[in-house]
Amino acid sequence: MNEQTSNPNATNKEINEQAAVSSLPVSPEAKAEVVTEVQPEVQKETDSQAADKRKQVLDEAVSALALTKSALAALDEKESARALATLAEVTGKLELIVAREPTLALAPVDVRTIVHDLFANTQTIEAMTDEALDALKHGEVQQARHVLALLASEIVIAVTNIPLASYPAAVKSVVPLIDQGKIEEAKAALQSALSTLVEERSVLPLPVLRAKLLLKRAETLVEDGQRSEASNERLETLLNEARQQLEMAELLGYGKKKDFEPLYAELKKVKQKTAGGGGGKGWLDEIKAKLSKLF
Repeated sequence: MNEQTSNPNATNKEINEQAAVSSLPVSPEAKAEVVTEVQPEVQKETDSQAADKRKQVLDEAVSALALTKSALAALDEKESARALATLAEVTGKLELIVAREPTLALAPVDVRTIVHDLFANTQTIEAMTDEALDALKHGEVQQARHVLALLASEIVIAVTNIPLASYPAAVKSVVPLIDQGKIEEAKAALQSALSTLVEERSVLPLPVLRAKLLLKRAETLVEDGQRSEASNERLETLLNEARQQLEMAELLGYGKKKDFEPLYAELKKVKQKTAGGGGGKGWLDEIKAKLSKLF
């Protein structure tokens, strides 16, 4: 399942509401052309990461969760016998998971992809951050919360899991309640078990991913020592925008200043080396290695 949230969003009403509570412009600020160029690769990476997570989803866990909900529905319909039979199936599937993987703590049942994209430049982000800090300083917590909620540019892969340390026992504890005719208590216990599902989230900052992709495109040009004037201009654009994306990542809090300073320094070195048409292999290796280590 994919969910996408763009800040600001598509409708005029929502854009105006967001602008009313922050320094965010009424209209989305356009992304640089080279950033738009790498969007298909951003989507490919998003799909790849989600696919990797989906491979971990366990069919038995998915069935166990669905059957738990079916048992709850049976109790709503006063069908105790059907509920008991369904819970027996749930227990069987959970026991099968544990037998196969005794050390498994969380059994994945669902994967969601959520994309938060921010259509704003670094100046706007700085203004919004200052606004949020000012609101907090004056005790306007809700105002700050609304502004801070917009300050995200990331791919979130959310995995829902059954906690195997507690869920099987919680399901089994419902059986005696049904046997005793305590249907409402049994329903409450099942709902409580369902509320213990654990969500794990992995976050990939979009500005960092875009910087990596921009540098990948720049690498071919960096290695070419016989670049045309047009190629030199494109290389400069790619390197400048990679820097902009890293600055955006820093402003949005996807790392500390000390994490980004070495990256800026490496970019500066590359720009100096390539000035005047210079080129060579491996000139981007250091910054690529630092980026991979950090993110």
